[in-house]
Amino acid sequence: MLEKIRTYARITKLWAIARRYFVNNFYDGMLTVLGILLGFFIVIINGNQTTIESNLVILTGIGSSISMFVSGMSGSYLSERAEQKKMKMELHKAMALNKLDIDDSNPFLELSEIEKAMLIKIKKRRLLRRKRASEENQKKTKTIQDKAERFTSIVVAIVNGSSPFFGGLVPLIPFFLIEAATFFTFITSFFIILICIILLGTFLGFISKESIVKNIIQMVFAFLVTILISFLLLL
Repeated sequence: MLEKIRTYARITKLWAIARRYFVNNFYDGMLTVLGILLGFFIVIINGNQTTIESNLVILTGIGSSISMFVSGMSGSYLSERAEQKKMKMELHKAMALNKLDIDDSNPFLELSEIEKAMLIKIKKRRLLRRKRASEENQKKTKTIQDKAERFTSIVVAIVNGSSPFFGGLVPLIPFFLIEAATFFTFITSFFIILICIILLGTFLGFISKESIVKNIIQMVFAFLVTILISFLLLL
């Protein structure tokens, strides 16, 4: 089983695709929930309330995370399957054209070679029937490429859905530990998001062999822009 998974992953470059989806969507999930947390946080800053019920924050965050999970999984699976079907059709067309060119150049080459080697006269009609039967059997039989593509579609869909879900849950950790969220609870949550962003930036820099600091700065910049825009719109 493990050998099959390794083979499928090598054919479709599964781990590179899954890694890209995981990082991007985990980051998206955190920033989405960050926007929700900022809305509650600004209520506290304005002095309307000193605390907010943690259950309210948790339910709102989990609801958004579930939406991202469903949309990410279903959207990724459908788009991956459509893309693979398109590539498969183009491949079959190219193979058919190539085969047609070979047959046109010398349609009886294979037949004549068999006759010379075996000294047996083979009827063309019987040969064509066998050829058609063989082609039909090949169409019915799933190739390794087909299985690998299907396996990749499923794995990528799971990763694409679960990564924003868990990315949305991570900022909610402090709210599971307290009944009423205060100013410092939100600050702790923002600090957790910042740490995760730094880790993701480090990971991206490591796998791409680019500047780790550059990747961290780019991701932190988006984090700060989100906070700034939210404050400008909600204050």
